[in-house]
Amino acid sequence: MIKKQPGSKNCFVCGRENPISLKLDFYVIEPGLVRTEFTIPAQYEGYPGVVHGGVLAAILDETGGRAHMDEPTHLMVTAQLNVRYRKPVPPNTPLEAVGVAGERKGRVSYAHAEIRTLEGDVLTEGELVLVDIPEEKLTEMDPEEMGWRVYPDEED
Repeated sequence: MIKKQPGSKNCFVCGRENPISLKLDFYVIEPGLVRTEFTIPAQYEGYPGVVHGGVLAAILDETGGRAHMDEPTHLMVTAQLNVRYRKPVPPNTPLEAVGVAGERKGRVSYAHAEIRTLEGDVLTEGELVLVDIPEEKLTEMDPEEMGWRVYPDEED
């Protein structure tokens, strides 16, 4: 049941036309569970040999929110993100991020996200509180202008 989620043009995490974007592709593995594989280039370091914590927080933010994206138009914003940096994350290393949807109460949802090595060693994790974007704001958004669509996988 693996299904690719939409991306956008300008997002720092998934944007296809943003030259500094990480260009991550997200896949629904099963309802409430998303995954992406990626390698963070050295240009996103904080200290030498360590990816900047803000970049990691952005990936956790995106991944956790996407765990609740059961429909491509179900968009949310993060109200709170608590990050635990467990181990330094080296650049130029194959990694994965997973997001797991948690409880939902009205317009508020909870999620957990992790950045791990491909062997499963958790490097960074986050707990998120997410809020639905109000319907009136969604109607103001233009998905075509945002480039909000499923982009084809790049061929190797």
